[in-house]
Amino acid sequence: MATQERLLELEEIALDLRRTIIDMIYEAGSGHPGGSLGIIDVMTCLYYEQMRHDPQNPKWEKRDRLIMSKGHCCPALYALLAKQGYFPEEWLKTLRKINSRLQGHPDINKTPGVEFNGGSEGQGLSGAVGMALAGKIDGSRHRIYCIIGDGENQCGQIWEAAMAASHYRLDNLVGILDRNGLQIDGPTEEIMSVEPAAERWRAFGWHVLEIDGHNYEEILSALEKASRVTGKPTMIIAHTVKGKGVSYMEGTLSFHGKAPSKDELVKAHTEFDISKRRLEARKQQAMAAAPSGGA
Repeated sequence: MATQERLLELEEIALDLRRTIIDMIYEAGSGHPGGSLGIIDVMTCLYYEQMRHDPQNPKWEKRDRLIMSKGHCCPALYALLAKQGYFPEEWLKTLRKINSRLQGHPDINKTPGVEFNGGSEGQGLSGAVGMALAGKIDGSRHRIYCIIGDGENQCGQIWEAAMAASHYRLDNLVGILDRNGLQIDGPTEEIMSVEPAAERWRAFGWHVLEIDGHNYEEILSALEKASRVTGKPTMIIAHTVKGKGVSYMEGTLSFHGKAPSKDELVKAHTEFDISKRRLEARKQQAMAAAPSGGA
């Protein structure tokens, strides 16, 4: 299990990524900040602790794959890929612009590190099932991770893919349900209820784990447990807050797909600065509490 120091490092990385996400969406004048901010903690743990991957060799055959089925949250993916070194960070300023390699939804043909053309609701899990099945046939040890939205969880194709994954006993497949309770038209339970989510995934033959999607210990523990499951795929239901980290975006529908204004950008940065100072204080406290070395 990661040390307290490492958990704080991951939290700091995610905080910097939140800042990047807001900046790139503001620069683009459009995009989806809410879901991107909400899922970034889980994605940080994936890329910095769990997944085997090589930014210098994006097509490395033994790499683990992440499928961003909820493709509108690609600002989170782009921010991570740039920070990892898959492409220059200067590209982030071109998000959604003409001739940019960073489209409004992930494009495998344009962006290094992207594994699937996400965005069409419900299709990503099918792609992930295909990749996991291919890995089983080839005898590969790589793992497939697929992030789906809870509104997307209403799509029939998701459940066809869920049934196939169970049928083929794809224990190299881990789904992550971003359970923030909101979709573009309103609360999921008012549009079309997805509950009881855990029981439904279990009924389709999946091993299910439920976590706080902003608690790093829970995230890492769930990912580690999923790696030890045999004979069936795993679904991690990550309870998150849409817009996490920016007070006026948290738990709101208005920033599902809207860029912040200049004043809102400034306010977000002010909050990030406060969060940074608090994090530094926690790091100092953790260092002071750590046992000293010596005989």
